[in-house]
Amino acid sequence: MKLQLKNYHEQLPGWPTTGRHIMAQYDQEKVIVYQAYRPAIGHFAATYQRFGGAFKMDRMTWIKPNFLWMMYRSGWGTKEAQEVTLAIHLKRNAFEAYLKASVKSSFDATQFSDYDSWKQAIDQSDCRIQWDPDHDPHGEKLERRAVQIGLRRSLVSAYVQEDILEIEDISDFVKEQREHVNKKELQFLIMPDERVYKVNDKSLVQHLNLDTHVDE
Repeated sequence: MKLQLKNYHEQLPGWPTTGRHIMAQYDQEKVIVYQAYRPAIGHFAATYQRFGGAFKMDRMTWIKPNFLWMMYRSGWGTKEAQEVTLAIHLKRNAFEAYLKASVKSSFDATQFSDYDSWKQAIDQSDCRIQWDPDHDPHGEKLERRAVQIGLRRSLVSAYVQEDILEIEDISDFVKEQREHVNKKELQFLIMPDERVYKVNDKSLVQHLNLDTHVDE
């Protein structure tokens, strides 16, 4: 596994506890995002290093840069049709292109003059962004908000055909760490080393309504 790993408790002091933040593992070239699929899709993607087979190009696909948010959504890989957890090594410039093209999944009066203009924008956009409460390893709701990014139409094609550098099946790792969670032994929990994703484009910061982390 090529992910950089670190103890959960060692990471906590550096994370914001409130606000909208993109939590991720990233460097200058790539960002790690997560998806969970049924075996037919997940195993195909990991084996052939591309999405195909049972994967449906005409459906919206959601990516999550925050490992614990993915674990909450998939029940640590136990929910039906989410048994295979994939770590997608995604081109960083593609990730930011998605963010720039995004429209919030709920109406925001600070960005749209009325509901109809937002509805038109979301109908035309190929990227939808959604902010929800983040969760701790046990699934308890936090004050910090987590992001998930929905791609469709042209951006699904770009994602599948051009933007992915590598696909890792990390299901066995998820299963191992799930045991620590189930036993309430978070002192042993290991997860991808994540930090606040720094957006340098001020207009994009405003577009996403990101909060500034004090340690930035």
